[in-house]
Amino acid sequence: METPKAAARVPIRRLVAYFLRLGSLGFGGPVALCGQMERELVQERKWLTKDEMREGIAVCQSLPGPLAIQVGIFIAYLRGGFWGAWAGGWAFILPNFVIVAVLGALYVHFGGLPWVTAVFYGVSPAVIALILHSCYRLAKLGMEDWLQWAIAAASFAITVVLQAEVALLFIGAGILGILYYRSRVRGRAASLAVVLLAPLVAGPAASAAPAGGGASLGKLLVFFLKAGSLTFGSGLVIVPFLETGLVHQTGWLDERQFLVAVAMGMLSPGPVVITATFVGYLVAGFWGAAVSTVGIFLPSFLLVLIVAPVLVRHRANPNVQGFVKGAYAAAIGTILGASVLLGRIAIGDWLTALLGLGSLGVLFRWKVSNPALIAATALIGLIAFPLLRPTWVFVK
Repeated sequence: METPKAAARVPIRRLVAYFLRLGSLGFGGPVALCGQMERELVQERKWLTKDEMREGIAVCQSLPGPLAIQVGIFIAYLRGGFWGAWAGGWAFILPNFVIVAVLGALYVHFGGLPWVTAVFYGVSPAVIALILHSCYRLAKLGMEDWLQWAIAAASFAITVVLQAEVALLFIGAGILGILYYRSRVRGRAASLAVVLLAPLVAGPAASAAPAGGGASLGKLLVFFLKAGSLTFGSGLVIVPFLETGLVHQTGWLDERQFLVAVAMGMLSPGPVVITATFVGYLVAGFWGAAVSTVGIFLPSFLLVLIVAPVLVRHRANPNVQGFVKGAYAAAIGTILGASVLLGRIAIGDWLTALLGLGSLGVLFRWKVSNPALIAATALIGLIAFPLLRPTWVFVK
């Protein structure tokens, strides 16, 4: 059976146009964004094959940094080369940066945005539904046999118990995939493993916060460069890491400001870790927002552009394929585990439970766009929050 062939090259202007649109309208966090890219680029536009999409998710999940932007960079590299990756990746980030920087300016100018809590109340259950629906689609895309499901189940349990993503889980699952799908590791697969293991030398949870109280642009840049290069955990799974550095170690934000920054990441389109932009604006104005955004995303470009050429060169190697299958299964299990952790933040009463279940039902029954679902649940939150006055939002 022949492997379907994707387009060999896509003009950079088309890549930029697509990722500008995705960054403007893509809601729901990393898994929802990956699911949207799979639907639009594999099924509709035929820019990628299923195998290319699966490889991209598996490898990017094995690297530190935000998943969605890494998958976007990987895709842009496959279809547009080195410069396509840079152009497409920053196009993905730009709309989100503008939106969150403007919200940061409004927050500072007006001394807070009371409606954020109400919108978060309605939207956050829908975000969980988007994650689960996208995870279902991604499981259909790449889960093939009992070993992958066993790896996914173990990854799910470990994520829930430890309440964090474990970097070595993806590497271990990839090695298990090599051993199962091929009896022994060959040289080409080893070259990929070396690249993937390299970021672990510094350790996945090194202290990311510089000492001291006041924040200069240089300190902000260093903090978010470390967060982007040493933290394994897509989207809100890295929240405890950021909270330790921003609230407890540096004192740049208080607890409520930090939770508002996290909410901005969830409520805005594009990658969730755009939280960094809002944090940077609160700490040091516009240039703080710009420096923080560059810091959190730059490591993703460098890591993906190191790994992507190796993967493309050795894609047909059976050992590489085994690694991808194992790591992909670990990604599915970890994503499901992360959705449980996020559900504890998003769902706290009967209405949010109903919104989550209703959103999931709508996504499975009808082809509803992510922006439409987010808009509808935001409206419900704005109406219901003043009536119900839930006290758990931004607390638990």
